[in-house]
Amino acid sequence: MDKPLSKITLEMPSHTRPHAPPSPLPFHLFPARISKILSLEHSKFLLASSSKPIFKGSLHKNRVHSISHAIFSKLEVIADADNEREGETSDIAKLKRKVEALGIKTYSCIPGLYDHLICPECNGGGSMERSLSFHISQNRNFAMWRCFRLECGWAGQVFADNRKFSPGVHQLAKINFPRSSLTEESLRLEPLGDELLTYFAERMISKKTLEKNYVMQVAGGRKIIAFTYRRNGLLVGCKYRTVDKKFWQEKGTEKIFYGLDNIADADEIIIVEGEMDKLSMEEAGFFNCVSVPDGAPQTVSLTELPSSEKDNRFQYLWNCKDYLDKVSRIILATDGDIPGQALAEELTRRLGRERCWQVNWPKKDEFNSFKDANEVLKYLGTDALRDVIDKAEVYQTHDWN
Repeated sequence: MDKPLSKITLEMPSHTRPHAPPSPLPFHLFPARISKILSLEHSKFLLASSSKPIFKGSLHKNRVHSISHAIFSKLEVIADADNEREGETSDIAKLKRKVEALGIKTYSCIPGLYDHLICPECNGGGSMERSLSFHISQNRNFAMWRCFRLECGWAGQVFADNRKFSPGVHQLAKINFPRSSLTEESLRLEPLGDELLTYFAERMISKKTLEKNYVMQVAGGRKIIAFTYRRNGLLVGCKYRTVDKKFWQEKGTEKIFYGLDNIADADEIIIVEGEMDKLSMEEAGFFNCVSVPDGAPQTVSLTELPSSEKDNRFQYLWNCKDYLDKVSRIILATDGDIPGQALAEELTRRLGRERCWQVNWPKKDEFNSFKDANEVLKYLGTDALRDVIDKAEVYQTHDWN
């Protein structure tokens, strides 16, 4: 006679009997914060779909100890990560509350990246352009922004803690972006479009030369040229120019020569007054050329030279001292007008007259001369520009009294 199934099961050897799933550990045996996590992760750690025990080891007299030892380390990792996420979320929430109170919409912003948003101050102009460059730092402790529309220029920064913040000012570059954050993306730069390539072509500057020197434009179709300043290939500054010759620069960045990397190993160099002239020199085959970043003074200072720390107008010379110290001959090809001559004089006072030479720009007519390198390139060509450099003379001091 067949025995009931229950009896068969009871009479089977103990090592062959099927095991029932282990009961979950009572929550009151866990610390409060672990119990909270277990309530969310209960099914992951304590339930199984088969009769095979989840945790190895004794499930009898020392059941509590065995289960606790097996899962506590994993729970601690989850708890620590959860606390860290809560802290980060809290900082982001504080930042977003502060900037959203100013009208900046940050729904899709990710820490460490730059986002292009609608500026709440100018609404992107008539075209609703996303002109506001917005950035939350990777460590989530501050946020900063700047509108790149010329008519607006709204900028500011806020902190997650209670430090003083700037809620926004209408001055371009009033808030200095950290140098480490200066990228083509953060400045909203893009390759030159056809209109600006044509503009340069009319001045005899080729696309190849422009690309070699990382000449770009500001995104948004506003025809703003961006001359990127680099040291060892890294972007450290930017100077902007409109087609009608309005200039401005990124503030709070390192002042250096434009084209500095081109003279890293040069024994002789050429210094010009503007970025366009530096590009013109390259078209004529002179790659050992740099441009000053700030143009020319109106006249020569008659006072004694200031110390390097106080020589603000010519700080770029001191920042590039290691490059200049190696140079034995410097050709000054500044503009032929009075400010250009004043610039040449100020440079020789700092660089040493004994190693400075100067160019003489060719005559345009009986009374006038060509003003600079680009004029000579445009109207006379590359051979004429090379001839100007080849005929440079030892610098003669002018009487500025």
